Amino acid sequence: MEQRPLGRTGADVSVVGLGTWQLGGDWGDVDDDTAADVLDAALDAGVTLLDTADVYGDGRSEERIRKALVARAERPFVATKAGRRADPFEAAQYTPENLRAWIDRSRRNLGVDTLDLVQLHCPPTAVYSDQRVYDALDSFVEDDAIAAYGVSVETVAEGLTALEHPGVQTIQVILNVFRRKPLEELLPAAAKAQVGVLARVPLASGLLTGKFSESTTFAADDHRNFNRNGEAFDVGETFAGVPYEVGVQAAREFVEICGDRKPAAVALRWVIQQPGVTAVIPGASSVAQARGNAEAAELPALTDSELADLERLYDERIRAHVHDRW
Repeated sequence: MEQRPLGRTGADVSVVGLGTWQLGGDWGDVDDDTAADVLDAALDAGVTLLDTADVYGDGRSEERIRKALVARAERPFVATKAGRRADPFEAAQYTPENLRAWIDRSRRNLGVDTLDLVQLHCPPTAVYSDQRVYDALDSFVEDDAIAAYGVSVETVAEGLTALEHPGVQTIQVILNVFRRKPLEELLPAAAKAQVGVLARVPLASGLLTGKFSESTTFAADDHRNFNRNGEAFDVGETFAGVPYEVGVQAAREFVEICGDRKPAAVALRWVIQQPGVTAVIPGASSVAQARGNAEAAELPALTDSELADLERLYDERIRAHVHDRW
C-alpha cells in the first residue's frame, strides 16, 4: 500500500489506516476475537497506521492493540489521543500533571515506553491556544514519553489555532464527501507547515456506504443512536453532523455517482486524493470491512467529472447543514 510521510514525525504511514473506536465501544458490541481478527486483517492488508484513544472503551481499544501486536515482527505506527478523561471536561483540567497521567496510562495500555503520537482529543476550544499545554507536551517529548504530538479538532478554526504552535506535528479532522470545509484553509495551511493530516469519519458514520435507509435502527450503545443530537459529545462526530434523513437521501445520489464501484471505497478514495491528506482512518467492526477499506488505496483516482458531481451533491444537499458550523 502507498505510504506517505506523516508531517515532520519522520514516520511513513499507509494512506489507509485503521480507526479503532469501534474496537473500544460506542458502536455496538465487538468481542475480543472479532477485534483481534479486524486488527490482523487490516495489518495483513498493508495498513501501517492505527489510530486509537484512551477513552475508546475506557482503554479497551489500546489494550486490544497491544495484544494484537505481540506476535508481529513489525510494529505499525500507533497514534493515540488524550484529554477526554478530563472530569469535569474543562480547560482547567489540562494541567501538566493530568496530561502526564493520561499519557502514562496509554503507555501501560499499549505496552510501550514511548508513544508514537499523542493527539489532544478534541479538548475545550481554549486548550488549543494555551501555551502551557504545548510546553508540557514538549517536555514529554524531551523525556521520551512521547515521540510526537498533534491535535484532533472539531472545527477548522481550532486546527488553524493549533498550527500556530511549532511543536504540533499532526492534525486530525473530520473530512469526507459530506464534510468539505477543511479543504479551503486548513489543509493548505497544514501542508505549508509540513504538518500531517489524518482524516477521520470518512464514511460519515456509515452513511456513505449507501446501506442505510430511513428505517435503519442502531443498538442502544451505538453513538448513531444516542448522539444524533449531540447528547454525549459533538454532534459532528455522528453522521458528520448531517441530519440523518438528509444524509440518507444524499447517500442515494452518492451511490448513483459511484456506478458499479463500492460506495465506501469511492468515499475513501475521494479523501485519499485530496491535497494535503496524509492518511484516511476509517473504522471497521468486521474483517470484511477492514479488507474493503484497505482496497480503496488501489482504486483509480476519481475523474474531474466525478469530482464535480460530488461537489454539486454537497452544494445542493449538504452544505447548508454543516459548512458554517465546523
